[in-house]
Amino acid sequence: MKILINTAITTEHHQQIQSVSDQVRIFQTQDHQKILQEVVDTDIVFGNLNPVIFQQAKRLKWLQVLGAGVDNVLFPELAESDVILTSAKGIVGTHLADQTWALLLGLLRGVGQSVRERTWENRMSIRHSTWELGGRTLGIVGLGGTGIEVAKRAQGFEMYTIAVDTEDLEIPPFVRSVWPMEKFNDLLRESDVVSICAPLTAKTEKMFNYAAFQQMKPHALLINVTRGRIVDGPDLIRALNEGLIGGAGLDVTPEEPLPLDNPLWDMPNVIVTPHVAGGSPIRLDRTIDLFCQSLELFMNNKTLLSVIDKYKGY
Repeated sequence: MKILINTAITTEHHQQIQSVSDQVRIFQTQDHQKILQEVVDTDIVFGNLNPVIFQQAKRLKWLQVLGAGVDNVLFPELAESDVILTSAKGIVGTHLADQTWALLLGLLRGVGQSVRERTWENRMSIRHSTWELGGRTLGIVGLGGTGIEVAKRAQGFEMYTIAVDTEDLEIPPFVRSVWPMEKFNDLLRESDVVSICAPLTAKTEKMFNYAAFQQMKPHALLINVTRGRIVDGPDLIRALNEGLIGGAGLDVTPEEPLPLDNPLWDMPNVIVTPHVAGGSPIRLDRTIDLFCQSLELFMNNKTLLSVIDKYKGY
């Protein structure tokens, strides 16, 4: 069984994968031409894939991608094939949740504004605009791995947590309610903080539009660390300018990189970070561990971990 690894991993990671079975042959390269040659008789790809490479992958049975979201790899040919697609969903939530809270606290306590403006004259305006999280409501859109981790952290701030999700989920003890997506507007109306933790799909793209912002509280903060295109960029700017919402913390933006002339950079009630929430010194270790567990399952014809429903997109 041949595994093609087309991303950078360490020698230790290579050995860890090899140790799963002596029936495994590993070929590692990031050279495009070599990838095209080697993928022809490859059974498993660890890394990334595009339509050109996929066209050559005549024997491919399984693709393991490094990211949690798969919108950038779920092209029609792959979606319609029998190839199993697995991602890192379920193991990246902890650092995405940390970024969520960094953005939220930076907005709430005026950190972003202070760093941007570099003056003492804004001290009283910041003090007068802040509020406390205790007793407030956190609304989570998408209660998957990231949403669960965000909700866990809300307990420390004595917040009430509600969520909407497309799936029928068991409600964790630290979440007050989980509603179907039909109650999306109800969540927006009740929440003081709205955290986007959903994947990008045809249904979630631009779900945060002007009509959605009209449902939110005027002091509510929007935090997005998953996919930028879930938010309609011009509608967000309009909502901020009109005071429909209190502010936004964005690690992802509808257009990336965010153009330097985009108004979001200079708004005092907005913090933008350049898509860094996925960063962690042990993320690749976790992904290799996940892959090795699935590889053992694959060798024994069992269901893999973190499998993507290619029709749902997550």
